[in-house]
Amino acid sequence: MRIGASAVAAIIGSILVTAQEAAAADVKLISADPMAGVVRELGPQFERDPRHKLITKFVSGPMVKREIDAGETFDVAISITPVIEALIEEGKLVAGTRADIAYAGVGLGVRAGAPKPDIRSVDAFKRTLLSAKSVAYSADGAGGTYFRGLLDRLGIAEEMKVKLEPMTDDILARALPSGEAEMIVGAVPNVMEFGADLVGPLPLELQIYIPFTAGVSATAKEPEAAKALIHLLTAPAGVAVIRAKGMEASVPR
Repeated sequence: MRIGASAVAAIIGSILVTAQEAAAADVKLISADPMAGVVRELGPQFERDPRHKLITKFVSGPMVKREIDAGETFDVAISITPVIEALIEEGKLVAGTRADIAYAGVGLGVRAGAPKPDIRSVDAFKRTLLSAKSVAYSADGAGGTYFRGLLDRLGIAEEMKVKLEPMTDDILARALPSGEAEMIVGAVPNVMEFGADLVGPLPLELQIYIPFTAGVSATAKEPEAAKALIHLLTAPAGVAVIRAKGMEASVPR
């Protein structure tokens, strides 16, 4: 039986696709949650190269180190800068691959469509917190740690105790849509990703900037593909996405 030209072309195409998929390198990324939106948007661009397939795991910044210390296999890590520097010092990341990716401020969000309170000044921000029924924040993220200390600085830690809802990031992501909290405070990109309307960043007098840095695992199975991912994050296309997700590229000035 003769096979037509179109059938032959289809068979060859199928073989080529299968060969490309077989050759694809699984690049395992473990990243701090605030970078999730950026990675999800850039992931398809990274995978346009048939040699690359991205596998991701998102946790809070400090949890990145705990996961790696517990034996999590990975090719690339993105976390708050102190975590990456500690991993480099311990020999778990290659020092020469360290790259500053982005930094984020801390902001406040409310449920989509809800009225936006005034947080334009320190006093307005305090009034907004004190008038809230519940405020959720990351139990172990850098933004959450800062927020707890900030309440002490503002002198309202005791009054806020009954309103605070510390949550793991997976629960925090649905806190506003589900009605579990009235407001959330955290890294601006997290607030934007977690089904919230961003009211705005904290007043300048209270603001901090959380830096995020990347590095390649010392035991990476796909070190070249891992470097290519970091390059994409720091390239103009990556910078544009970083800014669209509420962050700035590189390091705070």
